[in-house]
Amino acid sequence: MQVIETTLPDVKILKPRVFGDERGFFMESFNKKQFEALTGVDTEFVQDNHSRSSQNVLRGLHYQIQHAQGKLVRVISGEVYDVAVDLRQSSSTFGQWVGVHLKAENHDMLWVPPGFAHGFFVLSESADFLYKTTDYYAPEHERCLLWNDPALDIDWPLLGKSPSLSAKDQQGAHFNEAEFYD
Repeated sequence: MQVIETTLPDVKILKPRVFGDERGFFMESFNKKQFEALTGVDTEFVQDNHSRSSQNVLRGLHYQIQHAQGKLVRVISGEVYDVAVDLRQSSSTFGQWVGVHLKAENHDMLWVPPGFAHGFFVLSESADFLYKTTDYYAPEHERCLLWNDPALDIDWPLLGKSPSLSAKDQQGAHFNEAEFYD
């Protein structure tokens, strides 16, 4: 596995080794020892999630103010634009974001540490999105940032289309009014 740094030092792209031939492919999608050695992160994953979304669906930007979740995310079908926003007030990158294209064909994964808001926009006809989390879902602590807040100025690749949003995501908080971790 190879690690590629992003503009936010704690958010990392992981490129697994994929062994393939005319019959298909094999890859190790997670190995705790290798993950720790490559990222410097010693963590336990406690929950796996799988979502399927249609084209133009935007999910996020979600986070939990307690029981913050680190997420190891990947796409197994389709393509998404995946975004992480640093919400750690003590961080030198507080309020900054990074976006990465994740697609089934390249098998890339993204490590989003605890303390970050996370969301994605579906570019393909549909996308199956898998993610491992370091803490359990705690709906009473879940919060949502407004996906198009001008203070964040996220460059979503909407291609001139309006995203399909859940009611919760339509009502996300503006960055300057949001609750944070520290």
